Amino acid sequence: MKSVIPPCLGPDPEVSQPGWTVPPGAWDTHFHVLGPTSQYPYAATRKYTPPDAPLDACLAMHNALGIDRGFVVHANTHGFDNRVDIDAVTGSQGRYLAVVRLGEGTTADECRRLHAAGARGVRFAFNPQHGGTLDKTVFSHVLECIEGLGWFVNLHFDGASLPGLEDWIASIPATVVIDHMGRIDPSLGLDQLPFQALTRLAARSNIWVKLTGADRISKVGPPYSDVVPFARRLADLAGDRLLWGSDWPHTGYFDAARMPDPGKRHLDGKVASLCGWRYDRGVHLCRPRRASGLRRGQHCPDRGRSADAGRQKGTDPHVALASRRRGTGRCRPR
Repeated sequence: MKSVIPPCLGPDPEVSQPGWTVPPGAWDTHFHVLGPTSQYPYAATRKYTPPDAPLDACLAMHNALGIDRGFVVHANTHGFDNRVDIDAVTGSQGRYLAVVRLGEGTTADECRRLHAAGARGVRFAFNPQHGGTLDKTVFSHVLECIEGLGWFVNLHFDGASLPGLEDWIASIPATVVIDHMGRIDPSLGLDQLPFQALTRLAARSNIWVKLTGADRISKVGPPYSDVVPFARRLADLAGDRLLWGSDWPHTGYFDAARMPDPGKRHLDGKVASLCGWRYDRGVHLCRPRRASGLRRGQHCPDRGRSADAGRQKGTDPHVALASRRRGTGRCRPR
């Protein structure tokens, strides 16, 4: 008997305004563009079927929030078809770059073409929730194919598996970005083995952590107070290597009550409440130059200006909205 793939909910079409003004040049480092499926069909191996969340809806969401730039991250829903991500980069007219998915058939020539089209990272999603598996042979092959491009490696896994993955992740010879705070279980406390492994990894200079998915790991809902201690610990340890992302369109939800609001509840809850700071004059803009493949003085391929020029204006072309260490800059502790 053929299994039925369940439909999940789409994002809230009403984007409320956050309680503070997002500064110019801010990035959303984690969102997905889905469909339209008439043009970009979903993979038969998907775990659920989300409604279309096309580029125009994504741009409208970012415009409503005041987000200037972003990384469209490949969703497993689309299998290995990266066209939806690359076409989103093209259609964004210089606002977006892409994180793609690659497999055993990947070639170095393909990676160079993707780089020219706006790809700057490769994602490996092997968390059970999305049906992915880790094949270290394929992983090593892909790393060989992207060598010299300056891409980062984006990892999405389940927190319970992190202690067994720690040594392997630490050995990756590239910049590593960990999705959704490692998907740790906040109910297990700060001393749990998965979070201890995450903090050791976050202390490494080549590893970045996304402050995304708080809504996915929280047991209590917005403003995700049970996740706050974990975000603060990470901020104290590696505040300059934390990245904010909306995770729009919030796939995999079947209960409307749990669907995040990208604006008031999401930006306020996941940035201000998570880190415990009041953002009265803006937020810290960290500059993940290595994570984006852009070196100091090197021109951003889709903006035609140097990273240093952007930095002097406070809007580096490769910045990402993130947290800042308490008691510094414009972010004051509550």
